[in-house]
Amino acid sequence: MLEGLMIGLTTALSTQNLILVVGGCLVGTFIGMLPGLGPMSIIAIMIPIAVTIGDASAALILLAGVYYGAVFGGSTSSILINAPGVASTVATSFDGYPLTRQGKAGKALTIAAISSFAGGTIGAILLLVFAPMLASVALLFHSSEYFALMVVGLSAIAAFAGTGQVFKALLMTFLGLALGTVGEGVLFNMPRFTGGILDLQSGFGFITLAMAMFALPEALYLVLDPDRSKQTGAGGKIKDLRITKDEAKSIAPVIGRQSIQGFLIGVLPGAGATIASFLGYAVERNLATKEEQAKFGKGSVKGLAAPESANNAACTGSFVPLLTLGIPGSGTTAILLGALIALNVSPGPRLMIDDPEIFWAVIISMYIGNLVLLILNLPLIPYIAKVLAVPRNYLIPFILFFTLMGAYIGQNNATELLILVGFGVVATAFRFADYPLAPLLIGFILGPLLENNFARSMQLYDGIAFIWQRPMTMVLLILAVLLILLPGFRARRAAARAKGAADGD
Repeated sequence: MLEGLMIGLTTALSTQNLILVVGGCLVGTFIGMLPGLGPMSIIAIMIPIAVTIGDASAALILLAGVYYGAVFGGSTSSILINAPGVASTVATSFDGYPLTRQGKAGKALTIAAISSFAGGTIGAILLLVFAPMLASVALLFHSSEYFALMVVGLSAIAAFAGTGQVFKALLMTFLGLALGTVGEGVLFNMPRFTGGILDLQSGFGFITLAMAMFALPEALYLVLDPDRSKQTGAGGKIKDLRITKDEAKSIAPVIGRQSIQGFLIGVLPGAGATIASFLGYAVERNLATKEEQAKFGKGSVKGLAAPESANNAACTGSFVPLLTLGIPGSGTTAILLGALIALNVSPGPRLMIDDPEIFWAVIISMYIGNLVLLILNLPLIPYIAKVLAVPRNYLIPFILFFTLMGAYIGQNNATELLILVGFGVVATAFRFADYPLAPLLIGFILGPLLENNFARSMQLYDGIAFIWQRPMTMVLLILAVLLILLPGFRARRAAARAKGAADGD
C-alpha cells in the first residue's frame, strides 16, 4: 500500500496531471452551475479529448476532476436561483435557497463550499484506506438489500414535511411513485401509462421534473408576486459571507456524519450521490432537536451542510465499485467505465496490482481536486453571489432560459419542454396550496429502484421469502419501521413533557 501511495503521489503531482486536475475542476464547476448540464453530459463530451491524451491515469484524472467539479458547482444555481444544477444538489436547494431569500447567499455558498470540500476529502481518505475491504462488502448487497434500502429512504419522508404536513407529504410521495411507473418496467416488457406517446416510453426525465418542481415555480412566483424579489434583496447588498463560531460548531458533526454515511452509500452500486444527499438531509432532520427541526426547509445551516457533505462523499465512494470491481455505481461512473475501456484499462480486483499508478493516482488526485475547488471557489463567492443583484425583469428570463435549456439538453427532446411547462404550472398550484414538493421528487427517484429490485428479489426467491431469508434485508426493513415510528414517539414524548411541566406549575 505504501509503495502504491508513493507511485500515486509521483503520478498525481506531475505537472501535466496537476494542470489536468485544475482544468477538469474548472470545467466541471462551470458546467455544474448550468441547470441540466450535469456531469454525465460533460464527461461524455470530454471522453474523446481524454482518449487523445494517451496516458490512462492522466485521462481518468481529468474526467474525475470534471465529475466532482460538476457536483461541487451544482450547488450554486440551487442556492441562488432554486434551479438545481445537477440531480444530487436538489436537496441543497431545500435550505440553501431560503438562506438566499434571507439575504445570506454568501454565507450559504461558503457553507456549501466547506461542506463539499470536507465531504470529498473525508471520502478520499476513506477510499484510500478501505477501498479493497469495502469492495467485498458491496458485493454482499443483492437486489433484496437494495429494495430494503429504498424502503428506508421512503420511510424518512416525514423529514421533508413541515409541521402538520405529514399527510400532504405522503400524498406527494405516492404521486411521485406513480410518476415513476410511467414507461417500461422490469416486470413488464411494454410501456405503461404513456397514453401512446412514444416520447414517454422511457419515462419522465429527472432533470425535467426537478426543474418543474423548483426552478419554474420560482420564476412564476417572481412574476405573480413582484414584492418577492425585494424580500431577497435581489438588488441588495451581499453580506454575511463568514460562518460564525456557533454555526461552525453546529455543522461540524453534521459534516462528519454525512461524509461517512454518504461515502458508504456511494460505495453501493446503483445508489449514487442523489440518494445519499436526500438520505443525509432526512437523517439530520430526524436527529435534530424540535427547535432545529422547525428551521429545516426555512434556512437551516445543518440542512444545507448535510446534503452537500453527503453528495460529494458519495461521488468519491462511487469509485470503489468502479475501480475495484469494474461495476459502475451510478450513471456517471458508467460513462467513466466506458472511458476506461476505451483507454484499454480493465477495472477490477487486479487494477491495484497491475496498474497501481492509475488506481492510486486517481485517489490522490481526488484530494488535490477538492483542495483546488475550495481555493478556486471561496474567493469567488462574493462575485458569484452578485447574480442576485440582477434586476427582476432580467432575472426571470435568465431562470426561464436555463430551465428550458436544461430540460431540453437533458433528454434532447422537444416534448420535455411541454412536460416541463405542464408540471411547472401544477407545481406552482401545489405550492400555493402549501403542499411540499420534495417528497414527490423523492418518490419519483426511489420508485423505479424500489420496483426493479423488488421484482428481481421476487423472481430469485419465488415470492417474498427474501424478507426473512436475507438477514441484512430484515435489519434494513426494521430500521425503516423505526424511522416511521420515531417522529410519532418523539411527538408524544414532547407532549408528555409539556404536560408534566404544566402540571408542575
